[in-house]
Amino acid sequence: MSERHYVPLDGRGVVRVAGADARTFLQGLVSNDMERVTAERAVHAALLTPQGKYLHDFFVVAEGEDLLLDCEADRAGDLMKRLRIYKLRSRVELADATDSFAVAACFGDGTASALGLADDAGAAVPFGGGIAYMDPRFAAIGARLLLPREAATATLDSAGFAPASREDFDRLRIALGLPDGIRDIEVDKAVLLEYGFDELNGVDWEKGCYMGQELTARTKYRGLIKKRLVPVAVDGPLPASGTPVLLGGDEVGEVRSGVGAVALALMRLEALEKAAETNAPLTAGEARLTPEKPAWAAF
Repeated sequence: MSERHYVPLDGRGVVRVAGADARTFLQGLVSNDMERVTAERAVHAALLTPQGKYLHDFFVVAEGEDLLLDCEADRAGDLMKRLRIYKLRSRVELADATDSFAVAACFGDGTASALGLADDAGAAVPFGGGIAYMDPRFAAIGARLLLPREAATATLDSAGFAPASREDFDRLRIALGLPDGIRDIEVDKAVLLEYGFDELNGVDWEKGCYMGQELTARTKYRGLIKKRLVPVAVDGPLPASGTPVLLGGDEVGEVRSGVGAVALALMRLEALEKAAETNAPLTAGEARLTPEKPAWAAF
């Protein structure tokens, strides 16, 4: 879609992390470097279990001295609960700010310039009484905005963006191979690097220790990743999330989120190689799947 569009992301919420220790508090817990977050820069990060398994991922933007976490709305309470476990004597206040901010995605030709943004991942600017930022994972997906809730639609309309459907945005997201929280990533089981968090700027390898850092580093430096999330073209009825992917009768993956004729699937890398070499069909339910490696992926 070449025209500039916006989609309200009604399933997203905002958690405010305030206080003198806000940055140092998050720095010891999440996968990215909180010192990189400024009025001009946003980041993507994840909170892991001590064993290095996925719990939450979110975008982090600065509003003055506070940090705002663009997260899944129905899991904001769980995120705050988990963060509070580690608060101890830190001078930190956590609050659900979802009622104050609407979250939206903007995409299409000229999105960055219409918002006054540099066209690079993570670039951020004040906009419309809130914050606009290019998706820190991959700028090709467009921008995200945190806007005062009551004025969000009028602000986007006046900036020259036309409304689009969530399905339009999901088609773009899936084609680019970008996961969408627990729709694609299994809580307490998934390893970040299976979902491209390395290539998609979600892990800082220089920042030092954080919760789950040991397993994350070990999987990278020992080459232990055996599965990856990949886009697949779907020829046939769209399989439901959780449908096994089969190769020659063997289960080699699982379908995750999908829309229309595209989906994401978590696939064994050896199965992707075998299917490519032998031209053997990958199937899920009644559909045939054709995987495509994302342009940004390094596997």
